[in-house]
Amino acid sequence: MSRGQLRRMAGLARDEGYEVVWQEARGGRLAPLKALAALAGDVRAARRVVVGDPFSRYVQLLLTLVRAEELVVVDDGTATMEFVAQTARGERLVRWHRVGGGGLPGRVRELAYAPVSATARRRFTPAANAGRRVEVFSSMPVTVHNGMTLRVNEFAWTRARFGPPRLTKGTDLVGTSLVETGVVDPARYLDAVRALTLEHGATRYFAHRRESAEKLRTLSEATGLEIVRPDLPLELIARRGPVGRTIVSFPSTVVHTLPYALTGTGVTVAVCDVDPAWLTGSASARARSFLAGVTETARDVHRLPAQTASAAG
Repeated sequence: MSRGQLRRMAGLARDEGYEVVWQEARGGRLAPLKALAALAGDVRAARRVVVGDPFSRYVQLLLTLVRAEELVVVDDGTATMEFVAQTARGERLVRWHRVGGGGLPGRVRELAYAPVSATARRRFTPAANAGRRVEVFSSMPVTVHNGMTLRVNEFAWTRARFGPPRLTKGTDLVGTSLVETGVVDPARYLDAVRALTLEHGATRYFAHRRESAEKLRTLSEATGLEIVRPDLPLELIARRGPVGRTIVSFPSTVVHTLPYALTGTGVTVAVCDVDPAWLTGSASARARSFLAGVTETARDVHRLPAQTASAAG
């Protein structure tokens, strides 16, 4: 799904007059190295480098080649909140849901990778004396630091390019990959989706690109929801329509992005908190507070009553 969405977005970029070069970084043990070699010249020569996922090890490898005066992080994911917080504290870049593991081999890999990670952290730190600027372009509620600059993504292009959407009478649910990342128990998640479906009369479920086919099949059989696997990011799908008058989501990126994309359309975005009882035993210690923070900092969303979340358990 991620690859398919990227190809569709590449098509939109070409329609807007941009040249797009697709570089395959997966598909074999040597693919990352071949891609790195193919990109090295352009990356070294670029005056401005834009990256989409600062936690990606591949992106961090590319950053070892960067000599640009300006580095821009473009990311509307909730991970941006953690990225800014970790760089402010000078910490190693680690995804919020990741827990330690892998035994001795994992520790050896981490040790070998440490110089690359350290270089990436330095690249993300502005240096006025070296003329290096770092900008964050995001719709996430972040406070930049140490000379970083922030430009808020208000989805102006999305609103100008698509919509306004036709609204249906029903409610749409937005899926999450919290089960796939090991944060939320699958049975608890199923119970929560079932409860929200009944309470809000939901008819469609927009799947996250990382949700497994087996999980989605189980959800559909248990709830009767129509499963929709978007071929574009949900902000564009919702803006094109048709879309429900109410969109219900668990704490995720869309509770921050959809209010921008759907402003003025009459659509209500609602967020259902994740009950701590839903978390798995392997969930990271950071998971509970991080998910609560995603909800609490969302703008222009309706926060569902606490009994909605607890009833799902």
